[in-house]
Amino acid sequence: MIDQKDMQSSIIERAADYKPPRTLRSWFIGRPLSTADAAHQTIGKMIGLAVFASDALSSTAYATQEILVILAAAGTLAFGAVFPISIAIVILLAIVTISYEQTIHAYPDGGGAYIVARDNLGEFPALVAGAALLTDYILTVSVSIASGVAQVTSAFPSLYEYRVVLSVGFICFVMLMNLRGVKESGTAFAIPTYFFVVLMLITVGAGIFRLFFTHTLGTVVDPPELELHAISKITPFLILHAFASGTTALTGVEAISNGITAFKEPRSKNAGVTLIWMSLILGALFLGISYLAKEIGVVPSESETVISQLARTVFIGRGIWYLLLIAATTVILIMAANTAFADFPRLGALVAKDGFLPRQLNYRGSRLVYSRGIIALAVIASVLLIIFKASVTRLIPLYAIGVFLSFTLSQGGMALRWYKIGKLKPGEEKVERGSTLRFVKDWGFKMAVNGFGAVCTAVVALVFAVTKFHDGAWVVLIIIPALVAGFWSIHRHYNGLAKKLSLENFGVIPPQTTRHRVIMPISGVHQGTLAALRYAKLLSNDITAVHVTIEPEDAQKVRQKWETWGEGVRMVMLESPYRLFLEPLLGYIAEIEKRKQHNETITIIVPEFIAESRVTATLHTNTAELLRSQLKRQSGIVIISVPYHVKENSEG
Repeated sequence: MIDQKDMQSSIIERAADYKPPRTLRSWFIGRPLSTADAAHQTIGKMIGLAVFASDALSSTAYATQEILVILAAAGTLAFGAVFPISIAIVILLAIVTISYEQTIHAYPDGGGAYIVARDNLGEFPALVAGAALLTDYILTVSVSIASGVAQVTSAFPSLYEYRVVLSVGFICFVMLMNLRGVKESGTAFAIPTYFFVVLMLITVGAGIFRLFFTHTLGTVVDPPELELHAISKITPFLILHAFASGTTALTGVEAISNGITAFKEPRSKNAGVTLIWMSLILGALFLGISYLAKEIGVVPSESETVISQLARTVFIGRGIWYLLLIAATTVILIMAANTAFADFPRLGALVAKDGFLPRQLNYRGSRLVYSRGIIALAVIASVLLIIFKASVTRLIPLYAIGVFLSFTLSQGGMALRWYKIGKLKPGEEKVERGSTLRFVKDWGFKMAVNGFGAVCTAVVALVFAVTKFHDGAWVVLIIIPALVAGFWSIHRHYNGLAKKLSLENFGVIPPQTTRHRVIMPISGVHQGTLAALRYAKLLSNDITAVHVTIEPEDAQKVRQKWETWGEGVRMVMLESPYRLFLEPLLGYIAEIEKRKQHNETITIIVPEFIAESRVTATLHTNTAELLRSQLKRQSGIVIISVPYHVKENSEG
């Protein structure tokens, strides 16, 4: 081992004076922010609700309809079960909310299901949770954008054939806003989010008032025709199927626990309060919509949504309030993608930090957000929308399985965490990778709550997988294991590389007597060639210039000039009868490499012309880059380019 006392080193601390200039990129995403600005980019509860709750709140626009679609198989009499099923879903929402509220305070650095599973269940369950959530975030963007575009094309049928282009355009817009930073994007998206919430509360409130106080609500006028292919009985499986479909209302509940670090201090408290606000608004709207839908006789249909039927019944026609609510619903469905754009990069950064995704995802961009993760999400979601032609019907079966799988792992992990806490003595602490365990008296009750929640969400995930399997859920059941396998492959690569580069037990660096054997490919003899030759002589006396002979006339000129200017350095003229340049040169280098001594390094020095502009650069062959691309995988070979610049001044 190296004795640190025997080694002297000087470390100088200084700050760089460079400040990024304003460019066209700055106009799109804003001026670059310094690391010191990070504290000023955090958000409060009001903006946090808009950023992280838009996905969950938007689900009120379709969750009730998803329940009714399944119940329709048993006829209109089954619609009476929509409200009891909604109550059961809200109870599940309460259990999941309590679990994640506890998670927020237990893991203040964020991470949600991934971190909880990693610290309590192990790496494999954590990777399953990570893969499930990353998949769900991608599908959240695809489904919400496709749903929003479907609202637009319903109002303007002529735009239907452009739905894919519109979808990709909306994704690019949301991506661009998120690249500007969490605070700025949250402020921009807060207005449409609260606009939707206020209008939905007005709609539900007006409906309840007319139903109970003025008794003038009535039923849906001219409801769409109920499409029935076959009548089945009301069975426990049908009720369970409807329950599973309605639990799409819970998608997005985990978002706040993943994004705790975006909140102002005390961030755990602010994130926890925001989570409770979100759940209360979500539960109230969902129950109100489901109850009113039952009372006014809403019919699930592709031609008219439940929200549309509810709005025109409550507001007596398609007046201004109806149009405002439909517009708000369209906007919130598109804005729901913002939650995924806020969380996908953060979760990707956590997984990358543990070495299971490319390290680049862990680097923050110029606006202090994980830019690479944001761009990756936009690209993948756009590809998915193109493949599925922005069809909500084809995308929905893929949705929500992943999030309930992550719910199960998160609550199971929290239950195990409470069990470990119960083993501690009062006042005792145990530091784990992501949190510190401290004894609490009511650990048994909390463990029971999380354990019960884990069982419920596991049942929902299983029912989803079974009932939606033939509709396309099998794709997700393949994607998640494939992602986990990819995570392990990346992790093995990083671990193997780290072991090979490790300084553990490295010992003292042995003295080196390496000599350079220099090969200098040249296409002609000029000032740039002589500059490279002078540099080569600084490294070694063993220098060989190599010229690949393609045209005999040009070769003769090179030979004559070298005899005059080559300073006695030997030259090899490689004849190339097939007029190839790179292949004969690589063959010669390979031949020299085979004969090199153990203490010898082959150094290839290439004169490189540096053009003044990118346009003129295309007129020249970059030999150094060509050789580097071919030889960089070979050990014992060093490639050095010696640049030379020529001022292209015009005269006259």
